[in-house]
Amino acid sequence: MAVPIVSFVGRSNSGKTTLIERVIPELVRAGYKVATVKHTGHGFDLDTEGKDSWRHKRAGASSVMVLSKGSMAMFADVSDEMSVEAIRDRFLDQSYDLIIAEGWKHESYPKIVIIREAVGEIPVSHEGLLAVVSDKQVDLSVPLFGLDDVAGVAALIMKQFPKSRSHSEHELEA
Repeated sequence: MAVPIVSFVGRSNSGKTTLIERVIPELVRAGYKVATVKHTGHGFDLDTEGKDSWRHKRAGASSVMVLSKGSMAMFADVSDEMSVEAIRDRFLDQSYDLIIAEGWKHESYPKIVIIREAVGEIPVSHEGLLAVVSDKQVDLSVPLFGLDDVAGVAALIMKQFPKSRSHSEHELEA
């Protein structure tokens, strides 16, 4: 079975990253192995000018991987924007219990929408809408959580996406 995806969406500066950062430890304490995927509407460059990996990429390599004990980073050209499913299927193994995506508001992934009165709302596909996290009353037929109800959001995610197997079972298959 494919690793499930839940997406956190909202306007810029609505608190998506902060909420994700606070929910992850709750999931990890419950035994979840979590991967995250961040979408950005503008380009980005994570590699540092002058470093070997930057030099390899600048020299024309399509993909550059940097490995150390316990860590890996990859810089790769992609022909077009990739879906979270494509990222999951290409780069993540089945040992993960959940992928948290930040963005992809118009996709049909199960999603949690963050609404802050100060920054406003965004148009979001109601398909797959799991919950709203907000500092104001919102009239939708899904659970509504306050911005600080991290435990409630994590509990909803765990209910919606229960761990199906333990990590030791995943590791036995590898």
